[in-house]
Amino acid sequence: MEPKELALHIAQMLDDKQAEEIVLLEVEALVSYTSYFVIATGRSEMHVRALAQHLEREMKTMAGRPLSLEGVQSGRWALIDYGDAVIHIFHKDERYIYDLEGLWREAPALEFEGA
Repeated sequence: MEPKELALHIAQMLDDKQAEEIVLLEVEALVSYTSYFVIATGRSEMHVRALAQHLEREMKTMAGRPLSLEGVQSGRWALIDYGDAVIHIFHKDERYIYDLEGLWREAPALEFEGA
């Protein structure tokens, strides 16, 4: 699967589980370790954990195990690295503190409509 398709597929899986404020940033011209950031918000710590666990479970058949999986148990900020796409799932309070969209504002956003 191409990196763009992977990022869109991940975004759709997150949207299917009611993740909020899903943003896809094309960062391949800015960093050497990935092509896309997929950023999403969970409504609670439990929701952040559920989103990350759902993604990890569903992606096993497509991409295998993630290269890195961090922060899931805390429920505040989960990071899941699938090489071509790095997923950040934030608790709603944490997302604005870290402001990844502001940090990577020069990265073009990929359009994603969701359901």
